[in-house]
Amino acid sequence: MKSLPNIITLLNLFFGCCALVCIFYNQFMQAFGFLLAGGVADYADGLAARILKVKSPLGKELDSIADMVSFGVVPGAIIYQLLVYGFTGEIKMDGIYYPALPAFIVSMFAGMRLARFNLDERQTQDFIGLPTPSCTMFVVGLMLIFELNSFGMRDFVSNPWFLYSCVALFSYLLNANLAMFSFKFTALNWKGNEMRIIFVALSALMFIVFKEVAFSLIILCYILMAVLIQLFSKKSVP
Repeated sequence: MKSLPNIITLLNLFFGCCALVCIFYNQFMQAFGFLLAGGVADYADGLAARILKVKSPLGKELDSIADMVSFGVVPGAIIYQLLVYGFTGEIKMDGIYYPALPAFIVSMFAGMRLARFNLDERQTQDFIGLPTPSCTMFVVGLMLIFELNSFGMRDFVSNPWFLYSCVALFSYLLNANLAMFSFKFTALNWKGNEMRIIFVALSALMFIVFKEVAFSLIILCYILMAVLIQLFSKKSVP
């Protein structure tokens, strides 16, 4: 039973690899399914570790490796494919398209984020910088908007200048000195969980109204709330 968290972590890695194959073969809905399964595994491994009271250096390293694939390489691959379409009007499978390679700058900074997180003892309850799953959730939203042409936004989310801007913004946010609240509820009450409860309610409303577009909108709201909290609290991150 003590190895259960590590097995679940490896499932996250497996699902991330499957999602990558789907992305490069333009099977975006299948990729979404694998990423959803990877996200569940990413949450479940920590839950299993807490329930079983298991904590090991091996588990920590495995978690980072799995996250690097599912939440580091995968968003880069999605942006790469969207950039190819934005430049050519189609998603090609006949070789490397060099103008789309800057998409993987996000993957580079995700790797930096994960390495710093392992060494940063301040990030036990909340986060400093945007978590890699949040970055991936935003990019997955772009993928779904593209695939389903939500609100006629396919050309917008595949515009190279928009995507290059997203790469620059999220590469910065992943390692920014910005406090971001986590979604871990220490108790089921209002006090101490105000922002989490408000955010969950707002997220549910956005899913009802905007459907798949909500994936990206939720992360934008998450970032905006974190910026406003830091500005109005007048506290800097230590």
